[in-house]
This record gives sequence, structure tokens and C-alpha cells, in this order.
Amino acid sequence: MADNVLNNENKDCFKEAVCINAERVYDSCSDKDCIEDARVYFSKEAQEKVNMASSIRIKDVNVISTYIDLQPIPFNRGFYSVDLSFYFDVCLELFMGPSSCGTVVHGVTSFQKKVILFGSEGSVKVFTSTENCEEQNLTGSKSLPKAVVQVAKPIALSADIYEGKKLCDPCCVIPDNVCKCFGGDIEFEKCDKTVYATIGLFIIVQIIRNTQMLIPAYDFCIPDKECVTGSDNPCELFKQIDFPLNEFFPQGIRDCEEKC
Repeated sequence: MADNVLNNENKDCFKEAVCINAERVYDSCSDKDCIEDARVYFSKEAQEKVNMASSIRIKDVNVISTYIDLQPIPFNRGFYSVDLSFYFDVCLELFMGPSSCGTVVHGVTSFQKKVILFGSEGSVKVFTSTENCEEQNLTGSKSLPKAVVQVAKPIALSADIYEGKKLCDPCCVIPDNVCKCFGGDIEFEKCDKTVYATIGLFIIVQIIRNTQMLIPAYDFCIPDKECVTGSDNPCELFKQIDFPLNEFFPQGIRDCEEKC
């Protein structure tokens, strides 16, 4: 918190050394993937519109969900394979003819990736007081690390429409909760035309474990800023918003270079 910084009087003299339970990052990696020709699947209603389209344009891509599977690597102690499955909501604009207006549809596509990271070893069993008797079994929770994936907003690069399917079209399994975002029924077979998208993806993958760490304690974090009370009057609330000068006067390239 920006308002809880130490003042000059006590920044160099801590009161005591305290032990905390924190999540330590044991290993991490970042990657930039260009996902080429990813098959986009649609609901039955949207697929009917795709079948009538003559051209297509990609508008936007968003990450719906990411499934993570963490498994220890045999004969390589302390290392883990992280299998990642990304599911994207692809927003497309269909054109039925040269002079027709665009029709917006949404489809789903996926991307699988595997990384290997170091996560150390642990052989303890973890039991917590927050678990009830039914949830807490006799074996306790496994002493596995935790995999965390950070995903930036994908970049919508391009999309192409084809008659029929490509020869090398891999099998795709879409979870039910992802299908529900598109009405619950995804058309896999009756596709006169298919769409393939190219997406730019930036990710950071981390392996995290709970560890006990000894840190210097300076003081308790006591907020020194009062809470601002909202007003029921919308005009009074609007007056508190700064005028958006950057929206009317975009920065030049020189301003961007100076900030960088």
C-alpha cells in the first residue's frame, strides 16, 4: 500500500525479527507464443451464420479460463511438469457479401502448452483447523507445490475462413463450463465452413510453495488515509473525476520515448 510506507525516522531500525508463512516462488518462466491456425468452434446458431459468410475479420480475443495440471517428473526429483490448457473467446465479424454489413459472432478455441519447472520437494502432510471432519481425510493434503499462471490480454492477429476442414485438424475437447459461455452446445461436425485464428499470447508460469520465512518487522501497517465517503448525488461524484486530457490530446512518440 502506497500510504503505509515507512518514514525516515524508523526505516533503518526494525523492532523484531518475525517468522511468517508466505508463498515463495521457487521457479518461474515467461513465454511469448504465436498460436497459428487455431480452429474456432461455434454454437449451432453461430455456425449457421459462418456457413453463409464469404469473408471474416477478427475483432477481439479474451481468455475464458486456464486449466492447470501439475505432476512430478519421475527420476528428476524436485522438478514438475505443468500442463496448461487455455480457452479463448474469439470475437469475429462475418461478411455475407462485398457490400453487406458485418455480423458479430463469438467462438471458442484452445491452446495446450507444457513447461517444466523446479518446485523442490516436500514429504510432510498438511492439516489445517479450517477444514471440517468430512473434508479432512486421514491422509491430509499432498505436499505438492502450486502452479500459478499469469496471462496478459491476448492479441487478435488474424482469422481465415475455409471451405470444409483442414486435413490436420487436431481433436479438441472443450469443458462443459466453457461451453456454457456459448449457449452450451458447440458444433463440431456439421460445419460447411471452418474458421482458424492466429493469436498472440504472453504468459508467466510460477511454481510456489508455502514456506516459513524470517523477516525484519518495523511496525504494524496502520492506515493514515481516511476513507472517502461516496455521494448519492451523481453530479457531485462526477465533479470528483479529473478531466481526461489524454483522451483528447494523445501522446506523441517523443512523450512515449521519454517515459520509457
